[in-house]
Amino acid sequence: MTGRYQVYRAALPEVCAADPARMAFTADAEGRCEVFTWDARTGRTRQVTDRPQGTFHHAIDRDGQVWWFDEDEHGAGHWRFQPFDGGADRPGLTGPAPGEPRGLAVGDNATVAMGLGDARTTAVHIGPRGGPAREVTRVDGHVTLSGITPDGRLLAVSGAAGSARAVTVLADDGTKHAVLPGDGEHGRLWSLGFAPTGDRAELLLVREADDRYLLASWRPDAETDGPLAGPTTASGITTHTWCAFDTEITARWHPDGRFVLVRQDRHGRSALHRVDLGARTVEPVPVPRGTLLDAAPRAGTDVHYLWTDTANPPRMASTAGTPLPPTHGIPAPVPGEHRDLWTPGPDGPVHSLLSLPEGRRGAVPAVFLVHGGPADHDRDAYDGVVHSLVASGFAVVRVNYRGSTGYGPRWRRAFGQGVGLTQVDDLAAVRADLVARGVVRADAAGLWGTSWGGYLVLLALGVRPGLWQAGVAVKPVADCAAAYRTSTPALRALDERLFGGTPDEVPERYERSSPLRYAAAVRAPLLVAAATRDAKCPPGQVRDYLAALRHARVPHESMWLETGHDGYQADDHVAVLRRAVVFLDRELRGPGRPAAPKTPRSDRSGDSGRVRTTAPAGTGTTRHDERSSHAEGHHPERPARG
Repeated sequence: MTGRYQVYRAALPEVCAADPARMAFTADAEGRCEVFTWDARTGRTRQVTDRPQGTFHHAIDRDGQVWWFDEDEHGAGHWRFQPFDGGADRPGLTGPAPGEPRGLAVGDNATVAMGLGDARTTAVHIGPRGGPAREVTRVDGHVTLSGITPDGRLLAVSGAAGSARAVTVLADDGTKHAVLPGDGEHGRLWSLGFAPTGDRAELLLVREADDRYLLASWRPDAETDGPLAGPTTASGITTHTWCAFDTEITARWHPDGRFVLVRQDRHGRSALHRVDLGARTVEPVPVPRGTLLDAAPRAGTDVHYLWTDTANPPRMASTAGTPLPPTHGIPAPVPGEHRDLWTPGPDGPVHSLLSLPEGRRGAVPAVFLVHGGPADHDRDAYDGVVHSLVASGFAVVRVNYRGSTGYGPRWRRAFGQGVGLTQVDDLAAVRADLVARGVVRADAAGLWGTSWGGYLVLLALGVRPGLWQAGVAVKPVADCAAAYRTSTPALRALDERLFGGTPDEVPERYERSSPLRYAAAVRAPLLVAAATRDAKCPPGQVRDYLAALRHARVPHESMWLETGHDGYQADDHVAVLRRAVVFLDRELRGPGRPAAPKTPRSDRSGDSGRVRTTAPAGTGTTRHDERSSHAEGHHPERPARG
């Protein structure tokens, strides 16, 4: 613990397939995120990990073995496991060199497959649990192991969703069974895991087609959809055109393999659907209005879900009344008034989530919290920073600018004014709308963003310097070309898709969208928080930006964290939160204002804050290298910066 602060990831517990009362989850342990077990029969927890930097990646297999990723300060390491009731730690497989986690899958027969990567390649290894590893495949770039069949004979590997090799199905000896494309006329494709029953090998997929998201599946013995025919390419795919959604989805198999639970992100909130692929039916699952950070089908008709809205911290629920681990005692509800705002825009209305302080009279100072990604969105969900700012008397505005998920493929592709510049225009439009409505003071509007959100903060302060009176950028992209050259392969691929090429191929696009170009134009006081071991938003390009600010005599402050881009310790998040709130209080309200109240306990981790959703499981145990795995938004084959 750090004072009154706790750190954890908003996620449901992982459940043992053979004994659903046994679960593994992450929770706070003296200010670090660590792995625990939960026995629903006895209501008892046990702490499994105790690492100086915290632990996040975890799973539990069919035999009740609890898995976690033992990583170093740079994010490289090995998978380890121990029995549910405790015992000696053992390596998941022996032999592989340390690497970044890119998927874990355990079959019903204790066959283990894991993806491990470095800056250049990804290797998939297989072997008996705790035994020697055998390398099945090694490919260039960033791919993710996304599933294993119960018998351990087939593996699914996910590449970029829009590539010619979106999903590759391999035998356990490395033989390619199918290469499923997601480019061109086929539409982008995501893998969500094999059916958990041993009577068939069926891989659940999501396909983007005709500006919709459709469930699809692959079977080695299935007929091929019309235009997808071809030897070892898309053979075996069935696209369920009757099961289509207008905004982004993720899905999980029911334990019996007959049904699929679909979670849809739509306009900042969530919906659940129960899909019977055989009967071709879709039924809504009643849930409260707000956001489902995670949802998972369990035995029988039970569904576990993690619900929240802006005013209420996350809480776990089971439709069958199954006891789940306790959530944190964050004070609820969040003070203030919370509403939606729709602002007219060139590609359709821009949706914002607006939180106003209690007792507001007239226009008030406002902080625009800018989400990252860019393929992500702000949700009607509890956010510790929103709580802190509203309690301190600020209005908080969360804008789902063009490029955000949750509003359909066309909105996600709407970058008409260029990368970053389109989003800056939307922030400016929403600000103007709120000023015209008398809600926000024109002379007291600030920006706060992390990762790609921090990038937009820097860009907005330089491109529209007259609109903003303060900015906080946490672990930002500050120089697009330099970030490309020093970042990870996955993020270089993301930049190439956003910009339409590399900095050498389209240098003017990178230059036009780079905050460094506009650094001398910044007028508002700026706080920059960066990390010395950040692989996604590397420190060198942040230092160059700070040097440009100094050269132009722009008022600014900086703080450096001895971490990577993501982290599992409360101290760093609390340090950023406190300093940012004090900074914004001073710059937007000036001297003589009442002292800002103490910030509440924070549920934030990783990027110093934004709540993230969790990834669907595959068969047995499948764990991706990022917890969020929608058909859009954060997911392992299309990484986002934050």
